[in-house]
Amino acid sequence: MIPKELLAQLRSIEIHTARLANENLTGNYASSFKGQGLAFREVRPYQRGDDVRTIDWNVSARMNEPFVKVFSEEREMTVMLVVDMSASERFGSKRADKARVASEVSALVAFSAIHNGDRVGLILSTDKVERMVPPKRGEKHVMRVVREILGFDVAGSGETEGIPAVHKERRAARRHAVDVGHVPLGARTDLSSALEALVRVARRRSVAFLISDFFAEGYEQALALAALKHDLIAVVLTDVRDTEMPDVGLATFEDLETGMSVVVDTSDARVRAAYAAEMRKLVERRNQTIRRLGIDSVEIRTDGVPVKPLRELFQRRARRAAR
Repeated sequence: MIPKELLAQLRSIEIHTARLANENLTGNYASSFKGQGLAFREVRPYQRGDDVRTIDWNVSARMNEPFVKVFSEEREMTVMLVVDMSASERFGSKRADKARVASEVSALVAFSAIHNGDRVGLILSTDKVERMVPPKRGEKHVMRVVREILGFDVAGSGETEGIPAVHKERRAARRHAVDVGHVPLGARTDLSSALEALVRVARRRSVAFLISDFFAEGYEQALALAALKHDLIAVVLTDVRDTEMPDVGLATFEDLETGMSVVVDTSDARVRAAYAAEMRKLVERRNQTIRRLGIDSVEIRTDGVPVKPLRELFQRRARRAAR
């Protein structure tokens, strides 16, 4: 049985994202992504201006006049949502934590995809691949995808108490994850395992949305290989506190992925400056990697709503495709 808190979140996301996707994203989505190629439709008599490379010589010989092959775009695509569910995604200082924003992004993309007849699949990962949902169509399937994300909680050491972003609904979601037989294997971030799984299971070229804060190491090679096979889009989840330490005096900071904590004097300007400088290095390294590989990317903040940056991403891709 699905906990009431989780069910309420599901209904809220379904109501809001389905409408937003239909009103703001579906058309832009359709013009942003090309299909899998060209599918043969028919043959017809040659007309002036036709490309001679499309002449069907066998039919032309039988009919004693030139005929050409006519192709149409094979529109159907597979969209893979690759979502980082490591413990760092439970952080959020504003409207929502990164995991909740990831579920909203996934729902918006998935509804846009199914409204265009595409299939949607899901890979959830921490330091291992935690869950795979095979690509399918339909709104019921989209809600299953969202439920898998919302109902996921990081087991880590077996303790969730003390993690600021874990509230009542997260504990209920954790119970649900256990109820359905899915206990997460890890808490740390390892994007390589998710990307390797994407390459392995999605055999045809797909559109893949990699949703994470990208605070990880050693994933560059796996990212490059996945980008060669698939149309890969990096959805970078950010929070204002990622690079900014608040001045709140003595505070205990906990690493959500290791469970280690340290007491910090945040009123010390030197401490705040050192933290900001180190985090900016991580952000710049992440951005350089994405740019160097030529991967499309979009930044989505926890204090905003994802529909606007997603719409801008789709519009940018549509303009590029129209050139």
